[in-house]
Amino acid sequence: MQRRRSSRASHRRTGQRLHSRVPKPQKQNRLARARSRGPIVPLSKRLRGGACDEKLPFAPPEDWHEPHESGGDYRIVVQDPGPGYRHVLTPNEIRRRLSQLPPALLRPLEVVQLSRMTRKKSRFPCYGMQWGPALYLYPIEESLVERYDCPPSPERQIEARMFGGRWQPLGGGRWQLVWTEPAIKDFYLNNILIHELGHLLDDRNTSYTDRERYAEWFAIEYGYRRSRRLHRATPRTVRRRHHTKARRIA
Repeated sequence: MQRRRSSRASHRRTGQRLHSRVPKPQKQNRLARARSRGPIVPLSKRLRGGACDEKLPFAPPEDWHEPHESGGDYRIVVQDPGPGYRHVLTPNEIRRRLSQLPPALLRPLEVVQLSRMTRKKSRFPCYGMQWGPALYLYPIEESLVERYDCPPSPERQIEARMFGGRWQPLGGGRWQLVWTEPAIKDFYLNNILIHELGHLLDDRNTSYTDRERYAEWFAIEYGYRRSRRLHRATPRTVRRRHHTKARRIA
């Protein structure tokens, strides 16, 4: 037990923080059963990476980017998304969205990686994850349709509607979440990307629940609300229709 605590302490000192959304412990058996049935996503919402239980063995889920802590611009790493998957965002879209944030919020950020979806990751599919100074964004199905084997919770239905996703029942307790191209880009740019940045900036909270609560607030404040305010502030182009008087024929 003492060895386990010291290992966690040294892990925190190195700054190798891994944070992600994970299933609750009581869902683990259901998750294992769902995995044996096929490739359908086993939870009512995609996860954000690996396990939050520090008592479990630590298995790096991603490429570790050694922090240089020298400030300056971050870099973007693009991996092949994998068969049947596609990246939602381009490097230019990521840079353009992050440039709208106060520069101070980007100082700790060193890497944004568009990661590959592997067979192992497809069993616990992710939207995004933060680990150390890096943010990882995961690809989505090329069809923009995600299948689930249990009904979505009310908060997940609300979240999808906030960004334009549509939940549809398939029967037998199965559901699918359908995205359009503008909706999924909005979801990644103003929710997933900003949520994971919130984890990176959170140097006060230590518990999983508190850190997740902070990242959710950060995503709403700097993602959803700010994007909607900017959208409302954009002047609309008004096209005036000019009706010419018909010439009267004698």
